[in-house]
Amino acid sequence: MNTITKLLVCLILSITISHLQAQTKDLDSIRKEKIDYKIVKLEEERSQIEAQEKGALKLKIQKINDRLDADEITAAEAENLKKEAAKVAVLNIENRTVIIDKQIALLKRNGYDAYQYRSDDDEKVELNIGSNGLHINIGSEDKAPKYDLRTTNKLLFAIGFNNTLIDGENLDDSPYKIGGSGFVELGWLWQTRLFKDSNFMRVNYGFSFQWNKLNMKDNQYFVQSEDVTSLQEFPVDLDKAQFRVTNLVFPLHLEFGPSKKREYENKIRYTTENQFKFGIGGYGGLRLGTLQKLKYKENGDRVKDKIRKNYNTSNFVYGLSAYVGYDDISLYVKYDLNPLFKDQAVDQNNISVGLRFDLD
Repeated sequence: MNTITKLLVCLILSITISHLQAQTKDLDSIRKEKIDYKIVKLEEERSQIEAQEKGALKLKIQKINDRLDADEITAAEAENLKKEAAKVAVLNIENRTVIIDKQIALLKRNGYDAYQYRSDDDEKVELNIGSNGLHINIGSEDKAPKYDLRTTNKLLFAIGFNNTLIDGENLDDSPYKIGGSGFVELGWLWQTRLFKDSNFMRVNYGFSFQWNKLNMKDNQYFVQSEDVTSLQEFPVDLDKAQFRVTNLVFPLHLEFGPSKKREYENKIRYTTENQFKFGIGGYGGLRLGTLQKLKYKENGDRVKDKIRKNYNTSNFVYGLSAYVGYDDISLYVKYDLNPLFKDQAVDQNNISVGLRFDLD
């Protein structure tokens, strides 16, 4: 593993750890917000208790007076009924206030864990006594807003075959081995859904490192002569001739596909698990380095040359890419619009085909 790869792995691990810490902080913040919201709602409910009970008492007294006017009860009976109704109102105010005070104290003392003592913390039972009788409403009007995470991130890893398309030549005539030439891509992506209530269309963006490798055929290797880079035959038999370009790119893809909406107690999430997807877009970036490896025997000794120079490779990298897949795995194709070598008589453009893994 070379130095760049080691640094890259450290960078990815650092980002992953930071992400996990941020998620933990977000969850703690969500829990605190929900507790504070619940306490505020309980305090509002407590402040309305007296007015509600007085309103209910007023309606009861009105009904008692109606019965008195209709000679259904005597004045003495009416007075006793009013006193009894007043006592009930006072006890209701006292008991309901105590219940809410204890709920608030429980939340403040135990925090989020207090919810484990309730069968359904998002529901409440409200009793309304009106002119049309007794009504019981069961609902979730005091439910705190659910936390909807619109942007997520993930690790990108891709691997497969690599080669070039050369003007005027078929891929079968390529000077590079099809089986021995490959690519690896490793990066970090963010995904943002474009619509508030639908995850069918989302955009993926981020950064990644690409290692595009070519293994030369027919005992050939690259030679740079000023501004011209060409394949020439090596003077002795080569055991290995490999050419590798390392790029830092910033991919951008528009992704389509169904997803599942999952609603939890305090959050909403969309998942593409076990779903088909299709992405199309491109990338742009910079070449970080170019390396040619040669292995051969000379005078009975094994020789391994690593030659680092630019070989007239393009400094700026840009291209098109697309993928289609299921769940986390996709068939992946990318094509460099920039030529591999700049200012050459014949252009050749890098092309890669392989598997892509989007790991949440």
